[in-house]
Amino acid sequence: MIKVVEVSSDSNIGGAGKCILSFLKTYDRQSFDVCAVVPKGSLLKPEMENLHCKVFEASHLAEKSLDFKAVLRLRKLFQHLHPDLVHTHASMSARIAAWSLGIPVVYTRHSVFPQSKKLTTFPGKQINGLVNNLTATRIIAVAEAAKENLTETGVSEKKIRVILNGVEPLHPCPEEEVGKIRMRYHIRPDEKVAAMVARLNEVKGHRYFVEAANIIKEKGIKAKFLIAGTGEEETNLKRQIAQLGLEDTVIMMGFVEDVAPLMQLMDVQVNCSFGTEATSLSLLEGMSLGKPAVVTDFGGNPGVIFDGINGFLTPTHQSVVLAEKLLKLFEDEALYQTLSDNCKKIYQSKFTARVNTRAIEAVYREAVNRHRRRLERKGEHR
Repeated sequence: MIKVVEVSSDSNIGGAGKCILSFLKTYDRQSFDVCAVVPKGSLLKPEMENLHCKVFEASHLAEKSLDFKAVLRLRKLFQHLHPDLVHTHASMSARIAAWSLGIPVVYTRHSVFPQSKKLTTFPGKQINGLVNNLTATRIIAVAEAAKENLTETGVSEKKIRVILNGVEPLHPCPEEEVGKIRMRYHIRPDEKVAAMVARLNEVKGHRYFVEAANIIKEKGIKAKFLIAGTGEEETNLKRQIAQLGLEDTVIMMGFVEDVAPLMQLMDVQVNCSFGTEATSLSLLEGMSLGKPAVVTDFGGNPGVIFDGINGFLTPTHQSVVLAEKLLKLFEDEALYQTLSDNCKKIYQSKFTARVNTRAIEAVYREAVNRHRRRLERKGEHR
């Protein structure tokens, strides 16, 4: 049995945390013994414990990639636990602690964003590459774009395995739950529904979604546009909606704890990201229910949505193109049904939690076996 320690620096439950929880639900308990380390007070702790995972809390870990006090704390903890492998999620502290003890390290890159010139040119690129290549046995990139982020900053391509995210399927909700949303937001049965489920951050591109809603409304199409999430752009978006007179068309829902009824209600999911996007869990959840998507061609989106197959790709910052693609899906029922059927097929073949977990387990085995062979060779030479 391989003993694995999962380390997260997240105090809240974000995308990386959801990926860890998904793994804990589906990993092979006959072959792996998994525990976790999280910051003190992290919301991940009770969720992990509900999945029968032993959880340790560490100080100086919260929301930080590197803290030398955390390195010392984690080093002592790893010495106590004697893991065969440490899997870190954005924690350089854990990587250094494990590496210093000779423990194999798997590091997952969960994000995609434009890299600074300091990291893509000499000497920053060489220094960053050296640190990452030295402290990680294997690196998992959750999208091809994430792999490109790594290689352009000096990380060896040989270290990287691309493993796209996977999620548990959403199950259809009782119609009464969907009806409550329709009633609350005055959505008529004959209105199409497009939705964005993302934090209200500028680079998520919500303003282009609002502009597309305005274009479609001006064409006389009956539709509602829902925005689920919170964030720093909330005030700006409310102002934009008011200025365009879209209060009856674009609905800001705030934080939505249970997205399943919303996913079932919507006809099309939209992703307008232009500054950060890996493999969107929201898009995968929508696909499990057969919901096509219109997304930008940024980051990991093209690895999930295939143009004309299970949705449409659009250039970033292009609300006119976004509106055109949404209208296609709103107006062509045969096309919509084809793309919807393809969503379910692609989800089942590529994006289930079990597909993702089996791929991660293969990386664990490879890293541990490689380490054991190296130790055996050292023993033979003594």
